Amino acid sequence: MPSIAVARRPGPDSWLRAFAACALLALGILPASAALELARQGTTRYVVAHAANATPAELHAARELATTLGQICGCAFPVVALADDADLPRRALVVGAGAPSRRQFPGVDWDTLGAEEIVLQTRGTRLLLAGGSPRGTLYAVSRFLQDQCGVRWWTPWATHLPSRPNLKIETLAVRAKPAFEVRDPFWHVAFDPRWAVRNFSNSQSARIPAELGGAVEYKGFVHTFYPLVPPEEHFDKHPEWYSLLEGKRTHQRAQLCLTQPELLEFTIGRVRAWLREAPQARLVSISQNDWYGACQCDPCKALDDAEGSHAGTMLTFVNAIAARLESEFPHVLFDTLAYQYTRKPPRTVRPRTNVVVRLCSIECDFREPLSHPSNAAFADDLRGWSQITDRLAIWDYTTDFSHYVQPHPNWFVLGENLRFFHQHHVRGVFEQGAYQSAGSEMAEMRAWVLAQLLWNPFQDDRALIREFVQGYFGPQAAPHILRYFEDLHAASAGAKLTCFAKTDQPCFRFAPLSAAEAHWQAAESASAAHPEFHRRVQGAHLPVRYVWLSRWDALRAECEAAGGRWPLPESRAEVADAFARLAAGSDDAPWTRITHLNEGGRTVAQFLEKLTNAAR
Repeated sequence: MPSIAVARRPGPDSWLRAFAACALLALGILPASAALELARQGTTRYVVAHAANATPAELHAARELATTLGQICGCAFPVVALADDADLPRRALVVGAGAPSRRQFPGVDWDTLGAEEIVLQTRGTRLLLAGGSPRGTLYAVSRFLQDQCGVRWWTPWATHLPSRPNLKIETLAVRAKPAFEVRDPFWHVAFDPRWAVRNFSNSQSARIPAELGGAVEYKGFVHTFYPLVPPEEHFDKHPEWYSLLEGKRTHQRAQLCLTQPELLEFTIGRVRAWLREAPQARLVSISQNDWYGACQCDPCKALDDAEGSHAGTMLTFVNAIAARLESEFPHVLFDTLAYQYTRKPPRTVRPRTNVVVRLCSIECDFREPLSHPSNAAFADDLRGWSQITDRLAIWDYTTDFSHYVQPHPNWFVLGENLRFFHQHHVRGVFEQGAYQSAGSEMAEMRAWVLAQLLWNPFQDDRALIREFVQGYFGPQAAPHILRYFEDLHAASAGAKLTCFAKTDQPCFRFAPLSAAEAHWQAAESASAAHPEFHRRVQGAHLPVRYVWLSRWDALRAECEAAGGRWPLPESRAEVADAFARLAAGSDDAPWTRITHLNEGGRTVAQFLEKLTNAAR
């Protein structure tokens, strides 16, 4: 993150033209001319070439390119290693930024290539796929395979590889970089390192090894006050280091006293020790606990009152640590939160250039875009922070923590939100989803769509949703699922959709839920002849069944009052048994197994047992 500079965004029309042309944040595009014929009738004359001293990431990229093209074209693409002074073969796909690439492609400004910047360039009968270190070349190969060859890595277990025995590539001249420096679609399905690299996520949660380019790594990550200053070790001797609340020093659901000079010195030492323990870290978190309890002592209160926000004491504290440690750790950024009580920007305190502020959207209405009037307070805070720092990041929420396996109709705001962030110069985005279990509502779709948008938020997000649904669930089921999205989203209008939603939302009344059930039954029927699609559709149907089981009695009453037709078996136990069987998953497909129904860890067995007890 420290080595990448994201340029201020030009006018929207110029961006849209560039994105439409190459599906990238293109910095340069030349008109197409003669095509490169990579394969004809299942044979090729091309090789994949890399420098003999290529990095592990470049070697992996070369192998990925050769293997995937072989699967697409039905022929082997030999991989060759070239000495620095070797001539390139006449027909070569050149991978990496080694000496042969630099010599044969002198038009590339190699010295200014950013860490994740990519180059796709043809010259005669050769094609260069390269990028900055450590991940750029991997991303260049992935962009090429997706944009030029039609590959889609939907999930770690579901890939679309088109059959193209005749493969031609038009002239390319693209130099591009991702819209955001830190890109984290934080869903359980996105933690697979190969999937992450193929879909441009640099999340540390994916545990990406060095041979796959590594990730943007944190030390601490979030809510680090007590990990840095554990109260069980220090409160008895130093109660003054912790919040004064209602006239009493306490560490119970409290924070640190950020105006204590001795505490500052101690914390500087602790952060120094942390960074020495983790030399690979590029960010260190110095951030509040996950509750309220800001210190009310006179010095803290005076500073926060003067600044009009508890961000006054927070930023002053973090700035002081960042200033003291900057020369010792020049490659590290010091990260804190603008979260709940610190969300509002301060009047005069400004983050240092090596301080990252992560603004959190937890209070928002997630049915509507974050630029919508219902989210005006958050949008104002975003604009305010954007005006006082060039290192603004976002912690956004894309799931329902209370009910992971419950419809959460925020599907159509994902793209608009990321465009809003980019327009206000946000540099990193953490999209928190259901991170503890497979099987959460539309997890696979959100992870893939978010990953694509984090690279380029100016794509058509609804088109991405349609593409995923058709590719992952199959063309037979897709129309029914897409209609379900539209209908349930419309039924949710006017209700605030939080990340701790309840089961009695308006879209979960009998009429809209009955329509949703009909769409899913139709999708199951349409996919029945295609076993793998059918299994995916059945799993994606469970969230609607979760609501039926949760609100069974109320929905039966609504059905009778409306004179409606009950769309499920008459027996709740029968529906519960079917839910349990599907949620248990299968050994050959771990992604079908649901272990958590909410962030608190409720299991399927506990959920169904509660329903049984309630019926007694």
